[in-house]
Amino acid sequence: MADQFDEATRKELANFVQAEQAQAHLTAQIHSLTSMCWDKCITSNPSSRFARGEESCLANCVERFLDTSLYMVKQIQEQRDRAQLSR
Repeated sequence: MADQFDEATRKELANFVQAEQAQAHLTAQIHSLTSMCWDKCITSNPSSRFARGEESCLANCVERFLDTSLYMVKQIQEQRDRAQLSR
């Protein structure tokens, strides 16, 4: 079926699929972050307000998760760059 499309259409479809996969990956990461930080920080029964320390715990948890994610992305990008230079 892919043979039915011209080169421009195939590239457009590939870009669309890549963007959708990136969106799905981001959504999965957000879900994971939410679940992990909630389980770690929310120790009381949920109510209209967080218990003492829960809000700051959530903020710190999210910040550490984002810091770690950014670090990992940078490391992967550096590895890709080095691999491309060595070709």
